[in-house]
Amino acid sequence: MVLPRLWESFRFHRARLALLSCFCTRMLRQVLHRGLKTSFARLGHFVASHPVFFASAPVLISILLGASFSRYQIEESVEYLLAPKHSLAKIERNLVNSLFPVNRSKHRLYSDLQTPGRYGRVIITSFVKANMLDQHHTDLILKLHSAVTRIQVQRPGFNYTFAHICILSNDKSCIVDDIVHVLKELKASRVSNQTNFAITYPITHLKDGKEVYNGHQLGGVTVHSKDRVKSAEAVQLTYYLQAINSLNDMVAEKWESNFCDTVQLFQKSNPNVTMYPFTSSSLQEDFQKTSRVSERYLTTSLVLVVTLAMLCCSMQDCVRSKPWLGLLGLLTVSLATLTAAGIINLTGGKYNSTFLGIPFIMLGHGLYGTFEMLSSWRKTREDQHVKERTAAVFADSMLSFSLTTAMYLVTFGIGASPFTNVEAARIFCCNSCIAIFFNYLYVLSFYGSSLVFTGYIENNYQHSIFCRKVPKPEVLQEKPAWYRFLLTAKFSEDTTESEETNSYESHLLVCFLKRYYCDWITNTYVKPFVVLFYLIYISFALMGYLQVNEESDLSNIVATATRTMEYTAAQQKYFSNYSPVIGFYIYESIEYWNMTVQDDMLEYTKGFVRISWFESYLNYLRKLNISTGLPRKNFTDTLRNSFLKTPQFAHFSEDIIFSKKYNEVEVVASRMFLVAKTMETKREELYRLLETLRKLSLKSKVKFIVFNPSFVYMDRYASYVGAPLQNSCISALFLLFFSAFLVADSLINVWLTLTVASVEFGVIGFMTLWKVELDCISVLCLIYGINYTVDNCAPLLSTFVLGKDFTRTKWVKNALEVHGVAILQSYLCYIVGLIPLAAVPSNLTRTLFRCLFLIALVTFFHCFAILPVILTFVPPSKKKRKEKKTPENREEIECVEMVDMDSTRVVDQITTV
Repeated sequence: MVLPRLWESFRFHRARLALLSCFCTRMLRQVLHRGLKTSFARLGHFVASHPVFFASAPVLISILLGASFSRYQIEESVEYLLAPKHSLAKIERNLVNSLFPVNRSKHRLYSDLQTPGRYGRVIITSFVKANMLDQHHTDLILKLHSAVTRIQVQRPGFNYTFAHICILSNDKSCIVDDIVHVLKELKASRVSNQTNFAITYPITHLKDGKEVYNGHQLGGVTVHSKDRVKSAEAVQLTYYLQAINSLNDMVAEKWESNFCDTVQLFQKSNPNVTMYPFTSSSLQEDFQKTSRVSERYLTTSLVLVVTLAMLCCSMQDCVRSKPWLGLLGLLTVSLATLTAAGIINLTGGKYNSTFLGIPFIMLGHGLYGTFEMLSSWRKTREDQHVKERTAAVFADSMLSFSLTTAMYLVTFGIGASPFTNVEAARIFCCNSCIAIFFNYLYVLSFYGSSLVFTGYIENNYQHSIFCRKVPKPEVLQEKPAWYRFLLTAKFSEDTTESEETNSYESHLLVCFLKRYYCDWITNTYVKPFVVLFYLIYISFALMGYLQVNEESDLSNIVATATRTMEYTAAQQKYFSNYSPVIGFYIYESIEYWNMTVQDDMLEYTKGFVRISWFESYLNYLRKLNISTGLPRKNFTDTLRNSFLKTPQFAHFSEDIIFSKKYNEVEVVASRMFLVAKTMETKREELYRLLETLRKLSLKSKVKFIVFNPSFVYMDRYASYVGAPLQNSCISALFLLFFSAFLVADSLINVWLTLTVASVEFGVIGFMTLWKVELDCISVLCLIYGINYTVDNCAPLLSTFVLGKDFTRTKWVKNALEVHGVAILQSYLCYIVGLIPLAAVPSNLTRTLFRCLFLIALVTFFHCFAILPVILTFVPPSKKKRKEKKTPENREEIECVEMVDMDSTRVVDQITTV
């Protein structure tokens, strides 16, 4: 009997402690909530007491810091921006460079094995799909080759030609593509009427016995039997340049520019062929070209946003209209962006085209904050002093704006930390953090003081645009109709108290929401259609989410109609049969003479086109009827002598590193070259191939690595996929943490987290369906999408959850009436600002527009359709409670006495006042 009583007592006290804990937590939330609102009210009163200082200080700071941005520097290295700072591919490249010097791999046509360096490329093709190996086109290509080698770069005192800056072979002659030698031998055979010269594909042999891989030099190939080439629709030539010092690099850069000009002039004189030039600088130039081609469209966007912002703040009442606040709100955002740009420039930061997204992030966050303050101003009493009205505005709007700003700083702050592996994303997030921080300060100071000035204008009954005293209605009656229309205003002495509280309801958006939309969206017959529409939305989002793909083509970050886009399209069309040449590096001494090891090496590279000293040497031994399983000393000695004395192995001499130890020769390291057969989706296949070979290198007995410069960029996708998930989780945790202390009810946190998840899920799904893949820009937009959703949905949810009494429908309507105007104003301005971005001829801005447009559209759909319907039948419940009668709300009874004809006083009616 004792134990059950103890257990019941324990449960009872535990329940009491739980209730006490909940009560204390709730009290703590309310105390903090009220304390913060009081602090912001005092801050608003202080700003209203010193408006001149708070208006001028942000302007002066922006001018001083922003002036340095006129001398901004541009980041020129695309690899530095878009390749991961810490990746396996970079480690592999360093190891390869330590074993095999960079330039020594250039004497073969496997040019891009370690680093792109300086080069010029051109693809030659025809409009009519002609055979580029016929006599006419062969002569034309050799003529172009001759013109390229004669290009001169003029420097003081000397003219550099290709012969001065080219990569030199062992015999001190310029290295050119082997396809040039093939075409020369083809031309010579035609001149001498020889018919036995045949080109095979993808490997052919020159007359000196040299084995030549032409899979990347001949495109659109049609073959006869035994891989003999019948025709080729395209030919690619590559010219490699030295860049061993700053002067040499500067000359090579100028040569690349002259190379493109020479190719374009050559095409003008030969209109029957099409040429696509490309250099090592083309990707960088076309990446930064986005900024130049965007200037006109961004100016248009600015004009449209300014116009619409002023219209959104205007109303028929010329005193209560606030068009200048729309302009000043946009000016606040611009000052913060300029200040951030100045700070980044002063701290040594460099500009790149991804910064084009920062003004739109600032536009979405900054304008909503200013419109929310204006909406709070409309709720204040007009008979109050401007300082009191400003204090009320700060108390009402700045707490939620502070929390959403903190959310921005956390999410983008994580992106700006050293843990971010992609430099472009880190720099973008860093600049965004600085801009958002100053935007918060400027909204408090500059926009708050602007609100004070316009408040004084309103209290003095001055025109909101011309600041002229508005005459009384009796004076206006004597004026023309257009004059009366421009100076229409309501005077407080001419209106009743109920009319005064509704003075701002003549605003178009306020009238639309209060009189029409709120009743329509909460109508019983509309709700089923909204729920059905949401189910369709989730279905399509899921369909897109299951097809998410990582971006792998760097041409998708550059401007359209550029050399990079044209060259990439031509290369994909004509040269997609084979992957780039992959270096297969064995970085330790192995038993090459062991037949088991030989079989393993051939098995690892099975399915590839092999350009290998190893396979050639084994075939050489078999031709001599020598067993490939020689003893160690015989194998290595024979190998070294063959490479020194046999001509057919001369071009493999740089592929093996010999070492002499204890009078014995051994192979310390070696390399071979692999080419995989690919389809049209070459990039995706190459990525899968890289992962397969890396897994094989970890399991195999032979220690090897594989490398190609494109692998440096492919390693970034793990970072890209993980970044949005990481930021989303941290943002959610941050939201949970803050709601426990600063939000008056934890249900706000629950519904806000679910809303953010729903919006992000939809954006990712529809983004994929709109052919936007995960890359640096789209991932940054997804991070911004979290904050944009919190910006717009948090005030609605807060007003609904904290509302007491009445019904859920009543509080949904109230939330839309209070915050819907600010959301609608900022959304309209944001969409109008985005529309010109869709016309910018750039793949980078195309991704930016589609992602930001989807974020705005899906968030708007949740704010004005999904949430108003869902919240009408989800917690918290809104039970009407009977209030106790207190002295403040005690009912006053008025007795109305009626007197009859006999002068008898009778109490006839009791009226409650």
